[in-house]
Amino acid sequence: MATNRNFPNIKPSSRSYTPGRYPQVEFVAQNGAKTVLRYGNKKTDAKLSLGFTNITDSQANEILNSYEEVNSDYDYIVFSKLGPMAGIEDNSLLFKQAGANEDGTAVELRYRFDGPPTVTSVRPGRSNVQCKFVACLDGD
Repeated sequence: MATNRNFPNIKPSSRSYTPGRYPQVEFVAQNGAKTVLRYGNKKTDAKLSLGFTNITDSQANEILNSYEEVNSDYDYIVFSKLGPMAGIEDNSLLFKQAGANEDGTAVELRYRFDGPPTVTSVRPGRSNVQCKFVACLDGD
């Protein structure tokens, strides 16, 4: 069973988020009529990207170590409100999928790395790092 791991407490210089989509298939007839078959009421595959510009090589190493630790057991990432998620409210769509349960309550999103971080050395001792994450709705 997966356990949570903390992402390093480093503030990103950029954040981007793309909400997930409902799992569905669209069928289009030759006359243009469409039929959509939806497989659930919860969105999947929300994407989060964090960019870290001009950070120290030791901070870049912290991120790489986090990637190795998390993926060795296929764990979730836990983001600090002081670091990567500073300034984002708890009820933000970055953390919860509103109204996703049958009773109307929100489902907590759990992020995993969506591939290895990209590290670019910009000068001695300094690097840029790009991390991509995908939100999962796995059960406990």
